[in-house]
Amino acid sequence: MPVAARPRTEPTKQEDFLAHEVIGAAIEVHRVLGPGLLESVYEEALCIELTERRIPFVRQKRIDLIYKGHTIGAGRLDILVDDTVVVELKAVEALTDVHLAQVLSYLRTAGYRLGLLLNFNTAVLKKGIKRVVLT
Repeated sequence: MPVAARPRTEPTKQEDFLAHEVIGAAIEVHRVLGPGLLESVYEEALCIELTERRIPFVRQKRIDLIYKGHTIGAGRLDILVDDTVVVELKAVEALTDVHLAQVLSYLRTAGYRLGLLLNFNTAVLKKGIKRVVLT
């Protein structure tokens, strides 16, 4: 008897490619601006960088929050890349479990599989990047 196919939980190659491209753009923003600025400044700069790299995105994408089939409110994704990858920006001392939970909630609610949590308030951006996969 054949084993039923398990639902795919890992991101597609395209999703991974987009995430890689976003990380490259974010590293460039951090290289130029450095840490210590407001989240809104990094968001603006990252959107400029994504535009220059011709990476499609929507800024401040509204999503409905659903509870048992009822819309109970709305959330906003900082950046949604190519209707595929959720990008949540922070400029905080350190990322916490609450920040991770926020991204997971956005992924679950909006039906996406891959998110990036980027904290620009680090000496080296690499230490402020979290790849978040909804499993």
